[in-house]
Amino acid sequence: MTPPGTTMRAAQFDRAGGLEVLRVRTLPIPTARPGRLVVKVRAAGVNPSDITSRRSRWPRLPRGTCSDFSGEITEAGPGAGDLHPGQPVWGWLGPFALTRSTGAAADYVEVEYDRVAPAPVTVPLRDAAALPLVGLTALHALRDVVRLRPGQRLLVVGAGGGVGTAAIQLAKAMGADVTAVAGSAKHALCRELGADRVIDHAAPAPAVRVRDHDALLACHGAGLRTHLDRLHRTARAAVLPARSFPYAIASSLLPGPRVRISAARPLRHDLEELAEHVDSGTLRPVIDQIHALESVQEAHRAVETGHTRGKHIIDLALT
Repeated sequence: MTPPGTTMRAAQFDRAGGLEVLRVRTLPIPTARPGRLVVKVRAAGVNPSDITSRRSRWPRLPRGTCSDFSGEITEAGPGAGDLHPGQPVWGWLGPFALTRSTGAAADYVEVEYDRVAPAPVTVPLRDAAALPLVGLTALHALRDVVRLRPGQRLLVVGAGGGVGTAAIQLAKAMGADVTAVAGSAKHALCRELGADRVIDHAAPAPAVRVRDHDALLACHGAGLRTHLDRLHRTARAAVLPARSFPYAIASSLLPGPRVRISAARPLRHDLEELAEHVDSGTLRPVIDQIHALESVQEAHRAVETGHTRGKHIIDLALT
């Protein structure tokens, strides 16, 4: 299955900066090198990491944007495994892929074969693009870092965003009791996704410490000290932002909950596990807004606020 034509649209920036640096350009359609696939992108997810990348001059420019996606394979290079042209897939390029890729906010993307998997079949292919990065992040944090077990009480801070909405659902599928911390506008969403109770992120810290949670997933670093005070002293905590690194160091030296920085990896078997959750009905994409590629600046603007309700995605079929 050969891609039509020789050129494609891709959102890129050639200097670090604000929204104005993002441009939709015409680039050659990639060809599949050994061990790689070319995917015709149906949709791509916009994540906070894309904002960080756009503001950074390191390591090289120009760069693309967006690293998770859904679409259909159009070409498979030699040694690209058992995936084949015409197959619907989803995937994540990886944490450093934008340094050597056009990004997934493009009509086509080349990707290593082990960073994609067959897409779930029970949701539209477009909507599936909202899950790979946030789903992998939540899965790794809950399964591998805090080692969540049935019956344990989990505290999810930042529960209304992309990672948080995935974490609530995955934690319930693992048999946990979930407390969600989110803004008041997202309380109903958190309950709809399965949270057993919801705490307003603006609520004052309790006057008396009640250490009644076994695990914590902090999707942002704000107020982390207060949330750690809600954990049993033997609890485990997974934090996503690098600015929480001092807490991880301190927890290795002092008594109390163990704090670990959690970072996902683009592994095929984890993508397959996520697809099983979607197709079994225990995980669904939560989409705040869908944008056309030409509106990539608006998608970045929305994510930059830090107040999204689920994910913003770019639909390559929209014009």
